[in-house]
Amino acid sequence: MILPSLYIVVPVILIVVTLFLSFVTVQQGTVAVVTVFGKYRRILTPGLNFKIPFIEVIFKRVSVQNRSVELEFQATTIDQANVFFKAMLLYAVFNPNEETVKNVAFKFVDDRSLMQALVRTIEGSIRGFVATKKQAEVLSLRNEIVGDVKEQIDQTLEGWGYHLIDLQLNDITFDEAIMKSMAQVVASNNLKAAAENEGQALLITKTKAAEAEGNAIKISAEAEKLAAQLRGQGVALFRQEVAKGMSEAAREMQQANLDTSVILFSMWTEAIKQFSENGKGNVIFLDGSADNMQRTMQEMMAMNNLMKTKEIG
Repeated sequence: MILPSLYIVVPVILIVVTLFLSFVTVQQGTVAVVTVFGKYRRILTPGLNFKIPFIEVIFKRVSVQNRSVELEFQATTIDQANVFFKAMLLYAVFNPNEETVKNVAFKFVDDRSLMQALVRTIEGSIRGFVATKKQAEVLSLRNEIVGDVKEQIDQTLEGWGYHLIDLQLNDITFDEAIMKSMAQVVASNNLKAAAENEGQALLITKTKAAEAEGNAIKISAEAEKLAAQLRGQGVALFRQEVAKGMSEAAREMQQANLDTSVILFSMWTEAIKQFSENGKGNVIFLDGSADNMQRTMQEMMAMNNLMKTKEIG
């Protein structure tokens, strides 16, 4: 009873195992490389695939997704300055075609060897480019360095089945002594620029102050000129009005048959009164003798006669 059962169960188990081993699942973003007795046979695309059990073997699963790696290395410029780079490398399988996948699967023993060759190739390319430049040029040549590297190694990577997508130089530094000297140069340039700006500001301030002072002097002179004109006109009008008043007073006294010298004497006494009231403590010396008074009256009468002569003329 047991022996017939084994005859039935064992084949069933073998069939189930064979069917189980005949189907394989390949994850999205990867391609499976199949070999037969160690020789390449074909590739399996993502999804459920069929393979011959016990004969076809999955040699390697190749990822076609983007990969990234960080690099840190040193290069020397033509003027013997050490430059330290920190970079990020982004690469991927060139395409999922069969020939490309074969190159990826069989060019290198393992991924470690591939990574070592890839990193050293890029480092050598960057070192070769930097060796032809001076330290002052390196910081401004990020894009040129990346472009030169991609141009040089794209063909090599394509032979390996890969493609360089991007190379980012995240950090470029120099030796401490060089960094210190560069900082001093930047600081001195900033001080120079600040001094130049301060000088320009001071020049503008002085110029504007001089222009303002000149304009103020000009305005003051114009105002003084106008004021002098107005004062002169006022004095002239005052004198004209005084003359008119004296003429009218003299005419009225002549009509009243009175001596016009009384007007002159009255003006003299009013002038003395005005001096005393508005002198503000100043000393005024007047000759109060009879001779001086007579001489003053004669001068005033002579002035009055002269005014009459002008009126008659």
